[in-house]
Amino acid sequence: MKGKKLLATLAVSAVLFAGCGLKSQEAVIKVNDKVITQAQFDKAFDKQADNSVFAKMGIKIKENPNGFMYLMIKERVTNELIIKALLEEEIAKRGIKVTKDDVNEALKDIVDKVGSKEQLNLILKQNGISNAQFKKDLVEEVKMKKLALQLGNSEVSDAEAQKFYKENVDKFKYPEKVRASHILVSANPVEIEEVITSDPKNKDLKPEEIKAKVNEELNARKAKADKLYNEAKVDLNNFAKLAKENSDDTTSAVKGGDLGFFAKEEMVPEFSKAAFAQRPNTISPVVKSQYGYHIILVTDRMEAGQEPFEKAKNNIKNYLTNQKQLKLIDDLTESLKKNAKIEYVNSEYDPKTIQDKLQKEVKQQVENAKPKTNKK
Repeated sequence: MKGKKLLATLAVSAVLFAGCGLKSQEAVIKVNDKVITQAQFDKAFDKQADNSVFAKMGIKIKENPNGFMYLMIKERVTNELIIKALLEEEIAKRGIKVTKDDVNEALKDIVDKVGSKEQLNLILKQNGISNAQFKKDLVEEVKMKKLALQLGNSEVSDAEAQKFYKENVDKFKYPEKVRASHILVSANPVEIEEVITSDPKNKDLKPEEIKAKVNEELNARKAKADKLYNEAKVDLNNFAKLAKENSDDTTSAVKGGDLGFFAKEEMVPEFSKAAFAQRPNTISPVVKSQYGYHIILVTDRMEAGQEPFEKAKNNIKNYLTNQKQLKLIDDLTESLKKNAKIEYVNSEYDPKTIQDKLQKEVKQQVENAKPKTNKK
């Protein structure tokens, strides 16, 4: 409700309108007169699999085509590609076009919400979205909004916004917050070890020698943090300059280390404990967290309270408008699917086939989880 999901609708379009760089023209599904190729599926599948939480845990999803996670993503991607084809066909039938002015207006709206073009670029970078992909997704997002406008009324009245506010009043309460800037000297032992072991000149190092090098680097980074702290406390006016030139948190560094207002639970415990223990315009000694060493400058405090309706009204209206538009498109999608001619050219992509494999895999996992008994 407060701008934390500004790219949420773009993410929906990114899924529905993923690019279609072809590696193969082999058809796997036909939707009315449109063909979904193997290459389109592979590209969409790879994108979801590579960005999944399982991949980040080091699980190699694509190595087991009959595995539970592989099949779950396969089912989701297949459905999304069918929806994509149906909506593209409907948009073409309705003659919906997107002009350069439409895109510029949408871009301006997003820039206004996040604060600046620089901040938008940082958000895109954090989410691994290229500028080219963002622009492509933005065009499709505008198409979706134009489609929603043709489907029905999605305007939200003040009375509807007021009703939502009253029914969700707890959502607009906020805890005590502080505003702080920080300088981060990253010090992750695992990352340091990876850098050391990836250097060809260190290929013959023994484990104890690698550990010694890691500790040496950690000590060097602690010394750097101590030096920056001593420089910063001499003149707090130099803090922003030191952060821009030295902080490893590149997102906040460009803003002089400013993190804005945050509640205790929004930061790691060590960081929050130090920040909330300080008065405005005071600097903390070096604080160690899982990310490394922090020097924290608290610049303001905010008591717990509740955002008034008038201040929250526009955000509420935007949220409810978006929900109405999504509902209109969801209803259209269900109708299109019921009346569409969908042919699974390759039966491996038939939802029934995927579900059968999923159930088989679940049963196998249950069997494997049962304790083994030794028969005498």
